Amino acid sequence: MQSLAFPNALLPRRLRPFIALALLLSWAGVVAAASLADPNNPTGAAGLVLIDKRGAHVRFFDPASFKEISSLEIGNAPHDLAISPDHKTVYVPVYGDGIYGNNPHPGHTIAIIDLASRQVTATIDVAPYQAPHGIQVDNAGTLYVTCDLSRKLLVIDPKKRAIEAAIDTDGTGHWLAVLPDGSKAYVTLKNDRAFVSVIDLKLRKLVGRISMPNGTQGIGASPDGQRVLVADYAEPVMWVIATATDSVVDKIPLKDNARGLYKVRYSPDGSKVLAMNSTESLINILSAVDLHGPQTVLKVGKDPMGYGFAPDGKTALISNHGDGSISVIDLEKGRVVSSFVAGTGIETLAYY
Repeated sequence: MQSLAFPNALLPRRLRPFIALALLLSWAGVVAAASLADPNNPTGAAGLVLIDKRGAHVRFFDPASFKEISSLEIGNAPHDLAISPDHKTVYVPVYGDGIYGNNPHPGHTIAIIDLASRQVTATIDVAPYQAPHGIQVDNAGTLYVTCDLSRKLLVIDPKKRAIEAAIDTDGTGHWLAVLPDGSKAYVTLKNDRAFVSVIDLKLRKLVGRISMPNGTQGIGASPDGQRVLVADYAEPVMWVIATATDSVVDKIPLKDNARGLYKVRYSPDGSKVLAMNSTESLINILSAVDLHGPQTVLKVGKDPMGYGFAPDGKTALISNHGDGSISVIDLEKGRVVSSFVAGTGIETLAYY
């Protein structure tokens, strides 16, 4: 840790204790903020990892030049990723050769990839559970994985490569949001069930069902854990859940969208919300402090599916699964500034 020093000789003696206390409190605030960062909305300057679902590869890009550095063949249809809190490891579920609702040869493994060497170091076999899809991590490093065909949320110790619990989701779980404090998980069930499943991660059981009129797609927690946003499966709206009561407290219509949404995500600093319409290739940018305020609507590449946020908070990347491109968005100016080619069809990506 770098020391902080002031020229004490230039300060009045009576002020020196107060200056020291202020410095200590300031540093403590920085440490606390870092420790409370949401591990499921990662960012960083070391690299860029992309999950090429259509190409069955994990790809690594330079985060400044957007040039590919290396790639790994990973098996049938990897969909999602989670990065360990120390940013040393990425975990990638291998889903199988199908899609949600039609997966004839479901997978049952999670690849463990070392980010320094960019190599697979081990796998976690989740059999007898099938089709691992959505994945999240808490600040202790524990993994949470939906297995849609098995209708379970798995709790996994990645160091032991062992399943600690298999929690019933009461539906075909698709994606999930783990709150930043690791207390609860919210699981979307697409069009299988008209509710969001609420899982108490301390009790490791289903504790609630939050009704949704049309089924649900993407889901994202706010950095402070007080809100969860849910993409409606059929209508162009977001539902806002208050996590203190596990109830719907708001409905946000999305400008210029005609169909149901795909994914929603807070920016890591909590200032913005991005909503994605995959079928219409649209990204809506909203202010997180005023979700009913003005919206910026951007056209991106075909079939967008994933978000990545640069560490300076100024740039967002959108992976366009349908055309093998990545759209680069300037968040301050609210416009697409460029695009680059990446793989065959990237579903998810992240800076680390």
